[in-house]
Formats: sequence, C-alpha cells, structure tokens
Amino acid sequence: MAPMGIRLSPLGVAVFCLLGVGVIYHLYAGVISSHLAAFRTRGKVDLRDLLAVSVEAAVLGGTEVKKVREENSLKEKSKGKTKEGANELLTMGDLQSHRKMFNLISNAFPEVTVNSEEHDNTVDKAAAWSRDIPADIQDKIERGKYVPAESITVWIDPLDATQEYTENLVKYVTTMVCVAVDGKPVIGVIHQPFTGFTAWAFVGQGSNMRPRQSYTVSPPKVIVSRSHSGTVKSYVQEAFGNGTTIIEAGGAGYKVLSLLEMPSSETGSMDQADVYIHVTFIKKWDICAGAALLKALGGHMTTLKGEDIDYSGTPVNKGGLVASVGVDHKALLEKLPNWDPEKH
Repeated sequence: MAPMGIRLSPLGVAVFCLLGVGVIYHLYAGVISSHLAAFRTRGKVDLRDLLAVSVEAAVLGGTEVKKVREENSLKEKSKGKTKEGANELLTMGDLQSHRKMFNLISNAFPEVTVNSEEHDNTVDKAAAWSRDIPADIQDKIERGKYVPAESITVWIDPLDATQEYTENLVKYVTTMVCVAVDGKPVIGVIHQPFTGFTAWAFVGQGSNMRPRQSYTVSPPKVIVSRSHSGTVKSYVQEAFGNGTTIIEAGGAGYKVLSLLEMPSSETGSMDQADVYIHVTFIKKWDICAGAALLKALGGHMTTLKGEDIDYSGTPVNKGGLVASVGVDHKALLEKLPNWDPEKH
C-alpha cells in the first residue's frame, strides 16, 4: 500500500516495469542468445571450425614426421603386404603423427567419426585445438556452415608415402585430413612437412589452391605410383599411346598436388602432371583429401569406370582411380581400356 497522501499512477508503474524488463534483457541478452544458439546447433558441427582443426592437425602431424626423419629414429617395421605383394611399412613417424592428429580432432569434435590409417591405443586428452582460425580461412570462409555430426566422416593419413619416407625421398611425403559429409568429400587438407606448405579446400566455399593455366591431353603427362609402375605403364600406354610421358611418384597427396598450380617457392621440386591414374586397390585416407581439393577446383576423382567414390563405410576403394582438373574428364574416361582392379 502506498504511503498516506501518495497515489501510484498505473501508467507510471507500467512504464517502470517495462524499463526494468528492458534493463534485464540488455544485461542478459547475450547469455540468452548464446544458450539459444547452442540449443539450435546441438549435435551439429561448423565445418569452418573443422577445416581449421584439420589444418592444425595436419601441421602438428607433419612436425612429428619431420622430427622423426631428421633424428633418423624411424624404427620401421612391416604391417603386412598389399594385394600386389608390396610391404606396408610402419615407422615412428606414422605413429607419432597419428597420435597428434587423431587425438586433436577427436578431442575437438568427440561426436565425429575419425578414421586413420594407423591404430594406436594412446589417448592424449591434453591434445587441444588452439581455437585459431588461419587468416586465409577467415578471409574466404564464413562461419555458420553447420551440418549434423553424424553425417561426418573424417579420414586422416598421418604419413602418406611411407615407403619413400624410409628412402629419404621426402618430397613425396604429406600428412592429410579429409572431411566427408554423407559420403561426399567436402574438406581436403594436404600438408608437406618438409617444405611447410599446406593446401586446403572447402567445396563450394573456397581454397588456397587453383588449377594451372593449361593442361595437355594429346597425350597427357600421367602420374602413377612407383610401387607398381610396370602394371600401370602398360595400361596408360594402351589408353594414350606409347609416346605418353609417365611420371612415377610416391604418395597420393603428392600426385594430386602435381595437377595443381603450386606457389612459386614450391615448384622447383614438384612434378607437373595432367592426369593421375591408379589401377589397383587404394585406401580412402589416401585419396579423400585430394578428391575434395580437386572437386573444390572444378576437377574430378572417380573410379576407372567413372563412378563417384563413396567416402563413408569401408576404407577400401576397389575401383582404381582417375583424377583430373582443367580437362574433359569424361573424354579421358572414354580412352581408358576395360580394367577390373579386383582381378589384377
């Protein structure tokens, strides 16, 4: 009850209450807004953040790869043999890189499936994302690219071209991260530990790479694997003629980079190819990052039959591959002879 002689105006009370509500809203609007945003994005992942984590993971893994090689502490051993009979090697570079990359990505996004070429029980809860977004990613990619976490599969290759790594042919060595959404390659990161260069792309959003200005297809320069060059050479020559230039190289990541325009500081040691062909089984952690890079730049990576590769489920791609950018991919496929990798 108001003191004697004082009457409260209903209008004044209403105004006072509205002002109070306004002050409270102003003070807590940020908190309310952030809680609402968190509720709306629960169970979802911002792909820009995942791209930044992927770059950071590839670089951290690359640091381990380079350190082990420079200290000559590889401790290499065989994991077994490929379908073609080649040794699959494992080194401390592979393991140390895997531990950094796998734990960093898993800790940052625990709800996301991460598949790695290597397997290790070492859990490092201290591996934490720095929350840094590289400047070139900030410039090219907007925030808020959310997708459901369950739609994401991450493929990591902690050390691509292990055979060449043991031979100290380090120009072929890369670390790679790929993000597939519903089986389609969306983010690709290929890092070169011994030069420090990192290529990245986000399909439909941007990249720090671009195709070269020109390519030759009559005949093309074809880059192939060193490990079974005899088989693929005859296949390439049947497709494009005996005069075709065939470049033997290690590492699927390196082969994809050979199709692109590299920074002038990196071109000295890089091969330049027009097409990348592989005629045997290959794992998805070897090729997914390159597929995303090429797709972002208008290129293609398909099986030898021209089928898209599904980057979910089992890790093996049994259909071989053809990769190109800046050329008529369909015309390339039409020149290829019939070939079934499962029978060779």
